[in-house]
Amino acid sequence: MLFTTTTFAVFFLIVFAAYYLAGEKRRRWQNVLLLAASYVFYCWWDWRFGFLLAFSTVLDFACAHAIVVYSKNRKAWLAISITANLLLLGVFKYYDFFASSLAGLITGMGLSVHLPLLKLILPVGISFYTFHGLSYIIDVYNKRLNPCRNIVDYSLFVSFFPLLVAGPIERATHLLPQIQAKRSFDYGLAVNGLQQLLWGLVKKLVIADNCAYFANYIFGHYTTLPGSSLLLGALFFSFQIYGDFSGYTDIASGVAKLLGFRLLRNFDFPYFSRSIAEFWRKWHISLTSWFRDYLYIPLGGSKEGRARTVRNVFIVFLVSGLWHGAGFTFIIWGLLHALYFLPGLLLSRNREYASQPVAEAKVWPSWRDLIKMSTTFGLVTLAWIFFRAESLVQAAEYCKGLASRSLFSVPLLYNFPYAATTLLLLVGFIIIEWRGSNREFAIEGMAKDKPKLLRWVLYCFLVFAVLFFMNTDKTSFIYFRF
Repeated sequence: MLFTTTTFAVFFLIVFAAYYLAGEKRRRWQNVLLLAASYVFYCWWDWRFGFLLAFSTVLDFACAHAIVVYSKNRKAWLAISITANLLLLGVFKYYDFFASSLAGLITGMGLSVHLPLLKLILPVGISFYTFHGLSYIIDVYNKRLNPCRNIVDYSLFVSFFPLLVAGPIERATHLLPQIQAKRSFDYGLAVNGLQQLLWGLVKKLVIADNCAYFANYIFGHYTTLPGSSLLLGALFFSFQIYGDFSGYTDIASGVAKLLGFRLLRNFDFPYFSRSIAEFWRKWHISLTSWFRDYLYIPLGGSKEGRARTVRNVFIVFLVSGLWHGAGFTFIIWGLLHALYFLPGLLLSRNREYASQPVAEAKVWPSWRDLIKMSTTFGLVTLAWIFFRAESLVQAAEYCKGLASRSLFSVPLLYNFPYAATTLLLLVGFIIIEWRGSNREFAIEGMAKDKPKLLRWVLYCFLVFAVLFFMNTDKTSFIYFRF
């Protein structure tokens, strides 16, 4: 069930009406309703996935209580939960990759081996809800959080449908208190949610899907196109993945706000970053902070010498690459970002822009900031080639073509009028994002102090843009496969 379908619209309207008819004094019934709706939403893809989600949920709920009740064996219960979660993730997502890679390595040594492949369907969102459970059990073990006593409340935390399949990766310390509190309809929050939802639809349907049309074509015909076209293909994919993933997050956050919840912020205009360190503070924030708190810091962070700091950075980015997909292209993508990240870390400049917004109190960035943003965006776009490529061979050949003399030729574009329109839409999108980069999302508060008629003209214009410019070829969200 995609957010961008009429099926989801009907589903949500039914849930929304029933949710508020239950009444703010019936919080438990609201939670039961949301939990049931979340399982319907998740099982819409494949009903068998629901059993895996339920097993993971019950396991972590029971282990968290066992850590407190049987405190002498708390490490054992933590190990059971972590091992089971990682084992499930490993079997469904990574077994075939490692088995085929090992078989290839052994064959390359002149030996004959056959390792059976499972060829399992990857459950939607397994990486996200697994990390929800892991953060909860680790927080309980470290006494940052008392175990939840209500199985419905905890199950809703793990499976809340707006964030279930593509995040953000929530923390129990942030979402559980909201689940356990009374909720009534908040008009201001609902309006803000509708605005964010609308902007998410613009990002997905107008920007991401149109960019996907050309990114797919160029990556599919990279051997016959000049370097200038390959450059455009990489740029189209950069905006495709940003519009797709941040668009999903905006829709998810908007839907959650309509139900009275505030989700963690997951994007903070990352393409306006002036360094790779700043980019990772603004891109997929919930995953970056998860790896920082539950992997980087436990490994020792940057407090155990230069060599171990470098090791920890490479481990985090390697795991980040594997989290995104079982393939060598994702590993190279992660390692590239580790190499990008290291100079700033070793020169103690990785926190340089932590509290300094770009072009603060200025309409446009300075030339210096513009150069830094362009350089960072260029490095990120180069790495996206490996993320998008089907294989390392394709990625290498794509980069080779990109570095050829044809980079300076006139680009060949399939369906030029459509391509020109998409590029113009991108320019307008970047301007709107820049002008709204001091907000949670670009159009938040836009025309807030203007007459009501002007605000409605803006909303109608955005709705028109979605209906008129949307690509009619429905595409799933990229991060659904992670």
